[in-house]
Amino acid sequence: MAFVTRQFVRSMSSSSSASASAKKILVKHVTVIGGGLMGAGIAQVAAATGHTVVLVDQTEDILEKSRKGIEESLRKVAKKKFAENPKGTDEFVAKTLSSISTSTDAASVVHSTDLVVAIVENLQMKNELFKRLDKFAAEHTIFASNTSSLQITSLANSTTRQDRFAGLHFFNPVPLMKLVEVIKTPMTSQKTFESLLDFSRALGKHPVACKDTPGFIVNRLLVPYLMEAVRLCERGEASKEDIDTAMKLGAGYPMGPFELLDYVGLDTTKFILDGWHEMDSKNPLFQPCPSLNKLVAEKKFGKKSGEGFYKYK
Repeated sequence: MAFVTRQFVRSMSSSSSASASAKKILVKHVTVIGGGLMGAGIAQVAAATGHTVVLVDQTEDILEKSRKGIEESLRKVAKKKFAENPKGTDEFVAKTLSSISTSTDAASVVHSTDLVVAIVENLQMKNELFKRLDKFAAEHTIFASNTSSLQITSLANSTTRQDRFAGLHFFNPVPLMKLVEVIKTPMTSQKTFESLLDFSRALGKHPVACKDTPGFIVNRLLVPYLMEAVRLCERGEASKEDIDTAMKLGAGYPMGPFELLDYVGLDTTKFILDGWHEMDSKNPLFQPCPSLNKLVAEKKFGKKSGEGFYKYK
């Protein structure tokens, strides 16, 4: 009897898995909203792996700049990929670019897309965007937010497709970084979740799963580490130079925490931390750092502005 029961369970499990897989959405057409570094990077890797992409932003000037950036990035990739076949470079670049079209009107292009990925890191703007696109997108279309600080559940609630909504967190620079965090909310269907895992793998990425928690996996571990380094310095227990040296030589990290903060951007880090603090103000890991706030107020954002915790020429 036990043997029969086990066989029945296995049979049902197998049938259930096959059924779920059959229902998964094969993402072929992707709409990326936001033509900055992250959006352009996602558009590039999607097009380079055989997907049809529409890149959307507010103006043609922004989109033209994005397209030029994608072409430059593709040539860098192709230079290594086709080192022994220089002719392959031009063919690869041309073929990839031919799969990317652009638009300044998101609502007009989402009717036939399988996946919409929105980049902008502003809760109100993103809520309004998803709410509007929800009316125009096809029934099967999955909505995904690429974010490092916003709560996916609150974004999903602005639409009528909570079961077809999830987080996709890529890392900069997208063409080089292999990781994608796939964020599943309590309402995300298994079909949607598995479709996004498959899509991430199709891009040549390694997906990891995470619940909708502040910072997901990487930033939840990384940002508190960075902030503790700042607090260590604020308390006068060690200098930023010695902290950076200690983590590079002692932990084997390629950059110290202060160097990394300047590289990422102090304004970006503060934005993430402020978002978490708003979600959970009692969590000691999410408490603001006075020296970080001061530098951002002085517009010293790090490497991109010429000064942060360190000065740059």
